[in-house]
Amino acid sequence: MLDLVIRNGSLVDGTGAPARQADVGVRDGRIVAVGDIDEPATRTIDAAGLVVSPGLIDLHTHYDAQLCWDPYASPSSFHGTTTVVGGNCGFSIAPVQEQDIDYMTRLLAKVEGMPLEALQAAVPWDWRTFGEYLDRFEGKLGVNAAFFVGHTAIRRNVLGADFERTATAAELEAMSQLLRDGIEAGGLGFATGTSPTHSDAAGRPVPNRFASRDEYIALAKVAGEYEGTALEIVPPPGRFADDQIELMTAMSVAADRPINWNLLNVSKVIWADCEQRLDAGDYAAERGGRIIALTLPVANAMRLNFVSGFMFDSLPVFSQLFELDVEERTRILASPEARSLLRKCVDSPQGRALYYLTDWGGLTIGQTFSAANEGLAGKTVAEIAKERGADEFDTLLDVVVADDLRTMIVTPVRGNDPESWKLREQVIRDRRAIAGGSDCGAHVDMLDTFSMNTNLLGPGVRDRKMVTLEEAVHLLTGAPAALYGIIDRGAVREGAWADLFVFDPATVGPGDIEMRYDMPGGAGRLYSNPTGVHHVFVNGTEVVSADGALTGALPGKVLRSGSDTRTVLVADVPF
Repeated sequence: MLDLVIRNGSLVDGTGAPARQADVGVRDGRIVAVGDIDEPATRTIDAAGLVVSPGLIDLHTHYDAQLCWDPYASPSSFHGTTTVVGGNCGFSIAPVQEQDIDYMTRLLAKVEGMPLEALQAAVPWDWRTFGEYLDRFEGKLGVNAAFFVGHTAIRRNVLGADFERTATAAELEAMSQLLRDGIEAGGLGFATGTSPTHSDAAGRPVPNRFASRDEYIALAKVAGEYEGTALEIVPPPGRFADDQIELMTAMSVAADRPINWNLLNVSKVIWADCEQRLDAGDYAAERGGRIIALTLPVANAMRLNFVSGFMFDSLPVFSQLFELDVEERTRILASPEARSLLRKCVDSPQGRALYYLTDWGGLTIGQTFSAANEGLAGKTVAEIAKERGADEFDTLLDVVVADDLRTMIVTPVRGNDPESWKLREQVIRDRRAIAGGSDCGAHVDMLDTFSMNTNLLGPGVRDRKMVTLEEAVHLLTGAPAALYGIIDRGAVREGAWADLFVFDPATVGPGDIEMRYDMPGGAGRLYSNPTGVHHVFVNGTEVVSADGALTGALPGKVLRSGSDTRTVLVADVPF
């Protein structure tokens, strides 16, 4: 007898093949039959009119901390995600020494926008090694999870607080050994970054930003010593400098692994920069490497503020501003002389790359906190400036200062014009890119990209016709599984793990975005309940039911390199 049979559904199997009518039978967590099934089952679901697809795979998340209190990686699981990858950008939370716990906690709060009160209340830090961190999740997950070994974690572990320098040969060997230990315990590979936006709670660059070129390459080479490993990096925003392209190429060649970088946002406004960044893939291919961009398949807005300063701190001069405390920062922002200096950032390369920030009038005030700003929520800065007869940049800073910097500022939806949507469609089909980049678990009050999947499967397919439904499912399942060599996931076929997503193609969508204050310590986050989602199964067990509720089951697995992943060499990337 089967444990489960899903009958009469339209099977979109994750390979890109045309949809077909087929039943799916499950026993002991795996798919054992696909087609016409007459075997009885403990549970039968009638999926007539619905799509049955593989569970979705999210290659770029920061759920490393949240999984300690939320085994379902919500809201991702509600949107069909059954496998998440953490440890990205070099920010794994293991290994860690006891004396570094406070530093790492505050670093996560600063650089990844995780509420400090939630981290302090709910992350137990009851591990020291990477293996101990993985072991603590066995039998305690509602989704599957894999984790990179992060560069910042191992560098802080070896150099301690004295990390603002080049490592010695002995220290590099110690870091290499920690990376080996982590991968041997099941770490997915090596993740790092070079982005100037990444600073710790004290405003200093994070530890890996002090690494030499040789250190980056040596650690990438260590990852390549093991079966089933991968590489990930977050580079600076904007056009790639030559040395950045060369570094990523050298890392890929040293490990003989493709290197995935985050993030390529697509818009006609910055299309020349997008092309230049994609061209890095050609440069690497000519030299025996493979560079693959992670690109959002949807347009998105961000919600920012001048307290955390995330994104604003990547602008020249602004970066120095956010090294100051809030009181001093507020005083400077009120100063005409300082404003004159700050506004010059528009003409910098970073300012042009982050055009959706530096078009001050195009920003919308999302939420305010002072009587002086009452009634401004929902208005653009341009509208407020016109009402006041004032300059747009001054108007923005006047609002922010009146709110003691807490104002929620909403960026324009980037690339929401027809030409940008066509370019986005072009990029997600480009062999130098792969769809993804939700960043879920990070910047929880800023990003709503946890709805990326249902946004693509619903409006992207149904309304915009960017890609076919079969292509969209493949982009979110089979393609990411193939890039990281995840075994028996990303496809509905006999023998595969029964990670399954059942949804209504006519109504599936992201739902309404809202703030919820349901995190530990009462912290808030953006959230949405999707439409058209009927069932989510992980390893054959339902985790999200037809009424949109969690079932309480914990069938998720820790995916470990070498046993749950196979090696994907540079030459083996199947796209």
